[in-house]
Amino acid sequence: MVEVFKTNVKDQQHAAMLIDYIHKNFTGYKANFDLEDCDKILRVKSAGGFVQAHVLIDLLHDLGFAAEILPDDNVVGIPIHQMSFH
Repeated sequence: MVEVFKTNVKDQQHAAMLIDYIHKNFTGYKANFDLEDCDKILRVKSAGGFVQAHVLIDLLHDLGFAAEILPDDNVVGIPIHQMSFH
């Protein structure tokens, strides 16, 4: 499953730190940011079921960032099968 979040992350260094933190603390999650998108998108894919969206939102908040689930109808761009998760 993939969950898409709108964030206020603006620079690549913060994005890289958050991705590293997510990968280290959430086994089976792969994450990436699209900072060029106006919503500063964070995509998180879970290999083993659902993404714990509220846990991730709380984590970003604790680290000083805002995040909210982006409804499916606002997501445009790359089809899920073409997304690259690092």
